[in-house]
Amino acid sequence: MTLFHQGGVRRLSAVIAAGAMAVSAALVAPGPAAADTPWLDVSDDGYLSISVPAAYIEASMGQVSQLAVEGNFGPSFAWAEYGLTRRGDLWWGALGPLKPGLYHYQITGDDTKSLKDPTNDTGVASKPLWSTFFVAGDSARLLADVPQGQGGEVETLTYRVKDKERSALVWTPPGYRAKAPRAPEAPKGPRAHEDPRAPKAPKGYPVLFLQSGDDGAATDWLDLGRARQILDNLSAQNAMEPMVVVISDGLDDDRALKDLRKAVADNYHVLRDPKHQAVAGVSEGGTRALRAALTTPGRFAYAGSFSGLLEDGVGRANAKAINKNVELVRLYTGNVTDPAYNATDRLTKALDDAGIDYEFDGVNPDAGANWNAWQENLIDFVPRLFRTVPDHGPSAGHGPLKGEFDPPAAGTTPTPFLTEDGFVTFETTTDFKDARHVTLWANVAPGGSWLRIPMTRQGDRWRVTMGPLDPWFYYYQPIVDGVAVKDTSNPTKVTSEPNWSSFFIPGERSRLLSDVADGQGGKVESLTYRSDVANEDRTALVWTPPGYDPGRAEPYPVLYLQHGSGQSYTDWVEMGRAKQILDHQFLDGKLVPMVVVMGNGNVFDFNRELLENIVPAARARYNISSDPSRQALAGLSMGGVQTLGVLKAHPGEFAYIAAFSSWFGSGDGVDAAAINNGTTMLRLYVGDQTDFVQPFFMASLPTLDSLGIRYEFDGVTPGPHGWDVWQKNLIDLAPRLFKR
Repeated sequence: MTLFHQGGVRRLSAVIAAGAMAVSAALVAPGPAAADTPWLDVSDDGYLSISVPAAYIEASMGQVSQLAVEGNFGPSFAWAEYGLTRRGDLWWGALGPLKPGLYHYQITGDDTKSLKDPTNDTGVASKPLWSTFFVAGDSARLLADVPQGQGGEVETLTYRVKDKERSALVWTPPGYRAKAPRAPEAPKGPRAHEDPRAPKAPKGYPVLFLQSGDDGAATDWLDLGRARQILDNLSAQNAMEPMVVVISDGLDDDRALKDLRKAVADNYHVLRDPKHQAVAGVSEGGTRALRAALTTPGRFAYAGSFSGLLEDGVGRANAKAINKNVELVRLYTGNVTDPAYNATDRLTKALDDAGIDYEFDGVNPDAGANWNAWQENLIDFVPRLFRTVPDHGPSAGHGPLKGEFDPPAAGTTPTPFLTEDGFVTFETTTDFKDARHVTLWANVAPGGSWLRIPMTRQGDRWRVTMGPLDPWFYYYQPIVDGVAVKDTSNPTKVTSEPNWSSFFIPGERSRLLSDVADGQGGKVESLTYRSDVANEDRTALVWTPPGYDPGRAEPYPVLYLQHGSGQSYTDWVEMGRAKQILDHQFLDGKLVPMVVVMGNGNVFDFNRELLENIVPAARARYNISSDPSRQALAGLSMGGVQTLGVLKAHPGEFAYIAAFSSWFGSGDGVDAAAINNGTTMLRLYVGDQTDFVQPFFMASLPTLDSLGIRYEFDGVTPGPHGWDVWQKNLIDLAPRLFKR
């Protein structure tokens, strides 16, 4: 089986880059009793830690070669697959930091066998395999439970229509007063038992009819939409009018909505006049809500469309009646990944042409057509109902529509296609027209971790648009029916990973990773040398600064920069963006002019390879110093371990030492005094909780402390055991060299 590797660890391709889950995952028969320990744990700062017992998976699914957690972890909260790594008797993974909000997920093995997490009591009625977890935070405070006893009530309304039983969910506000039964007429005058100071019972409550989409259920508004928590919190803050909210499945015709309205009026203390009636829905439910309000003005005074798909059908003849009878029409859409984006663009033009008044909440830049967006829509919509509000503009941070989103035609190359605001469209060739399922594996999770995003078939190709992605350097590969392939329409390459391609999103955040103007940067050359250790000719890449002078009287200081396991001398240039980083920092005046040598560290005796082969070859070719105070050695993962090994065995040979995502190891036989005397700077780096090396790294710091070795710890670098972290490490390290 092909192995993938990232830094110092090799992972089975089936785990970190395997294909997508089957469209309809097979339900797994109940397995043995689950362990008490939760499989998923969320830290206070939003990191998700996953530990799934391999024995339980084997008992439930049989032997599996890969296991993934599928959930709304992708960009814009899109559905994505996160591959777990087998570690002894556990399948393990870590992801984050996740944005505050509600997440849903399931466990899937070998792409086709899915099960519910038996250690999580939460559930989604319409999706039996799903569980949920909540990441707390200020931006999600309205999604949190209110203290017990302070919220409204949710009950099921069951009613019959033509001998068919139907049901809906009904939220009533705190302090709701039910409709009083009709009583005999009382004598006129004050009643002896009445307290004149008691608040008068309302004549009735306004009502909001809230619909799901065609693929959903009424219960989704509670299980996924957090409607109860939203309404409870808004009510507790006096941010909404007391109202009754009726939640239903998608009502497929006007008659069904009429029947529901009658059942609600018969059973709840609600006002029946149109000025106290509102309707809203998600997706197709939003389409129906708009039609109900616009085609027969006078039935509903308020209408909200959350990712609705209505595009036209609003004739000019209705404009006067609509504007007179409908108090509010408010439209909501996610970003360009939302199918409603283009529909909303067309609808706003149609409404403008027809002279119909409406409000547009603006484009939500951070979510598509999913519950994370619709939660925000409900939070914005409900406080506008049955009251006068001063603000009629878009929500904070939402932007205007920019015309229809129209990616290039099929077959346009090179791929992927990038927009200015960070949305990326990937497309396969026609070679996979008969594939069953295709995903796109990329470093698009928080911090640069890796997710697989499902692609959809379009004709004889597969496509997906994702984003918005922050400005940075990205790499990816399509996974076709479980097999990684190269995007042959993308000319970029990664020598050590032939199936990987890359792309770059420009911006201030990624400026140091961008190419400098032609002719302004340094040069990267190949250096061929003989390796007595490997018994072969080998190659290193060497960066020389702009204006490099081979005849300069003072030799240049030199940094020897090493790669990780499964990588080679090309990776720091092709993946680490070392040339771009060094070019920018030199031009910014932050870098001491130096030469950087990136050798091949794939040998059993790195100390000999470095000191007897790489260093002599570099000195013979370039005007570089042999003075230890002008020499630096750094490496990532395996290369970091090698770097620290040189420090232990040859203290004082390199005055500047740095290790990225590695650990010191044993202190046996270490000459701490020689290290301190011969080392100007020992600087250490590691990723966050998603970097599997972090526990080993942290455990090694007491060893350094007990030995009395002086070192600097940069603190945790956000991100996993991958290039997003190591690029940041080099950005921090290079300007510190040769300045003490």
